[in-house]
Amino acid sequence: MWVDVLLLSQLAQRPSHGYELRRRVEATTGIKLHNNSLYPALRRFGEAGAVTRTLEPQEGRPPRHVYTLTDVGRELLHDQLADLPDELAGDEAEFLARLAGFGRLDATERRGVLAARGRVLAERRTRLAGLAEAAAASPDAPGDPWAALVLDEVLRRTREEQAWLDRLTARATSTDPTDTEEMP
Repeated sequence: MWVDVLLLSQLAQRPSHGYELRRRVEATTGIKLHNNSLYPALRRFGEAGAVTRTLEPQEGRPPRHVYTLTDVGRELLHDQLADLPDELAGDEAEFLARLAGFGRLDATERRGVLAARGRVLAERRTRLAGLAEAAAASPDAPGDPWAALVLDEVLRRTREEQAWLDRLTARATSTDPTDTEEMP
């Protein structure tokens, strides 16, 4: 679903052909899309009425297909950006794809997406802390010190992301959407 969000977000900016869409997604997110993700998504969008496809002539080459977002596509994009179910909120790509589109959402919708990610992080912190405590309290199994390092690092990263999420939440509720004073 995050691929859909990224593609629709790019098409909301301007009509594009497939290769250009792939380049723009990579340039703005660092994610390389492959044709086996791109074209099935564009075909689905066309079947749903979210995009139209027109042929653009090219000199000395076959015409290329240019995709344009429709009103249905804009509504679909908005709905996907504003909705982050808890079962998807744990997927970093799903969360970041929506975060990148926050400019299209109001403060309430942004808070909803951030809250979904926050619930996942809170559950993850609780689970990881419990695992670390259980490993430390086990007298008969000293455990692998490398595994303990990994567990500690994942817990550290989760806490760090929660701190970032708290800063994002403050910014998302700000009346000035360009306010970056709190951001690193």
